Amino acid sequence: MIKRILVWDIPTRVFHWLQALSFAAAYLTAFSERMRNYHVALGYILLGLLVFRLLWGFVGTRYARFSSFLFNPKEVVAYLLSMFRGRAAHYLGHNPAGSVSVWLLLALGMFICVTGVMALQDDASDLVVDLHGVSTDIMLAVIVLHLTGVLVSSIMHRENLVRAMFTGCKSSGQDEGIQRSYGWLGVAMVAAVIIFWFVYVKRPLG
Repeated sequence: MIKRILVWDIPTRVFHWLQALSFAAAYLTAFSERMRNYHVALGYILLGLLVFRLLWGFVGTRYARFSSFLFNPKEVVAYLLSMFRGRAAHYLGHNPAGSVSVWLLLALGMFICVTGVMALQDDASDLVVDLHGVSTDIMLAVIVLHLTGVLVSSIMHRENLVRAMFTGCKSSGQDEGIQRSYGWLGVAMVAAVIIFWFVYVKRPLG
């Protein structure tokens, strides 16, 4: 019997959408000196979110933990080949191909934030600034691949993965869902981001 079960906890979903929004907004504010303060604030927000996700990857719920989507290269290649054949296995959590994009997004996001902080220093080198820009471009390419994978997987398994990242639920024939959604932690994350935004943006400059 197919039923709806909870797969993604609220902190994981909040992280996902805030990460997307903060990166997009930071990218759009990167080209204007007038928006520099907003760009930096968004960068710090993204960094804070990534630090939380790294911690949540060890102590979070079943499908949020890194151990649930830690696949070796052979498994990733085998999954990609099965996708091309139209016979890819269904995963409740991240599939092997999706896990690659998740790891890349986390690693690139952290690299972008670190180089961004380094670029703020008075003695920042041109190399650091260039690395910050190049890694951002690579991040955009990975996002495109990620969205393509989401679309392909949604069609192949007849499952709306975007909706699942809003509701946290997927369909399954077995009771393999998580028991707690940690809604209070998701609320705390949103509150922390809002408070930081107003405190940082409105702080005295200089």
